[in-house]
Amino acid sequence: MMILAVNNLLDPDTLPMVLRIMVMAVLVNLSCALVGSFLVLRRMSLMGDALSHAVLPGLVVAFLFSGSLSIVPMFIGAVLAGVATTFLTQTLHHYGRLSTDAAMGVVFTSLFALGVVLLKLFGSRVHLDAACVYEGSLIMVLDTIRVGGLELPRQILVALPVLLVNVLVVAVLWKELKITTFDSALATAIGISAPVMHYTLMTLVALTAVASFQVVGSILVVAMLIIPPAAAQLCVERLGRMVLLSCLIGALVGVLGTLIAVRYDLSPPGTMAVLAGSIYALAAIFSPTGGLAARAWFNYQTSARIVREDILAMLYRVEEYDRSRKIARADAIEAVGGGFTARHALRTLVRRGGVTRDEGGLMLTDSGRAQAAQLVRTHRLWEAYLVDELGLPVDHVHEPAHRVEHFLDEEIREQLAERLPEGAEDPHGREIPE
Repeated sequence: MMILAVNNLLDPDTLPMVLRIMVMAVLVNLSCALVGSFLVLRRMSLMGDALSHAVLPGLVVAFLFSGSLSIVPMFIGAVLAGVATTFLTQTLHHYGRLSTDAAMGVVFTSLFALGVVLLKLFGSRVHLDAACVYEGSLIMVLDTIRVGGLELPRQILVALPVLLVNVLVVAVLWKELKITTFDSALATAIGISAPVMHYTLMTLVALTAVASFQVVGSILVVAMLIIPPAAAQLCVERLGRMVLLSCLIGALVGVLGTLIAVRYDLSPPGTMAVLAGSIYALAAIFSPTGGLAARAWFNYQTSARIVREDILAMLYRVEEYDRSRKIARADAIEAVGGGFTARHALRTLVRRGGVTRDEGGLMLTDSGRAQAAQLVRTHRLWEAYLVDELGLPVDHVHEPAHRVEHFLDEEIREQLAERLPEGAEDPHGREIPE
């Protein structure tokens, strides 16, 4: 349902409306982000989609039995539909030999289709607009009640208690939910019932979907259950921080999405879903832990380090034959593959004091020679191990050792050295540096 565009969001006549929409959006998003974090970690994101769609037949049936659109019967009907969705999904998974995602797909599409059919059959009696199934109804938000001296959205009587229930249950069962999320076998071994925690979480998801359905529809419910937790998971590596960050993202989406939607006369749920997707895209690119930019930078740093070490090892081997010999800068760069990475690696070595450069070419400094000796030692120890322990031909060990030499630590080097007799040489008859 569209609303009239507001040119001045601070206009006293329209500000209460904007604030009411914003309050409901934030409450709904916080509830969804809180329980959605566990859905994402359990790889059950589709369950949120299933529950948010499957509540529709519960709403219709509840009206047919009660003849009322009041909160209590609609809430009960939708919750029962959500619990039924969870039960049917688990039943199909265990007894129907279906994977979890396939079982969820079968159940939620069937129940949602049933709800649409019932809505069409009894449309004249059930006062539910089909468009509200997807976008919700802002009339529910604009309808207010007076609490003390404040006018609050009537739906806050549902959204706020559900949020408080979610916070309370997650706080009380934090340890149990965390253990069953990451290792259900361990939870069972220490006496925590994984099925009970599963159905508890699914009940919370169903409650959240019901509380959100009439106001924001199925679009925002699914988006807020999945996108903020997924974005938070890319940015942090601790469960507590992930839950907190996903709630912050949900609240931010509620505030900014409302302002944008009201300003440009857009659908608030749709605007919030698009905004949440945009935040996820930014997290996927710029996250310091799992973002594309961070991984690209890490890969480049690793490549540059390997090239620097290759230059050091090459200069060391040249010095083994002739201590006074120097290598031209262009030849050194070409020997390690050329390109920007090689040139930058060489500049870094010169800046850090590992290599000196003059008109005659490149030479190792004392510190660079020590680093190079360690690399060559690792290389030749690994070659000796491959030949002596694994029986590889001598002409097949250089490339594997060249790849491994950049990643073996001191402990492994010493373990390899202990396998060799005093004064041993590598398979090519060259001295292994001390």
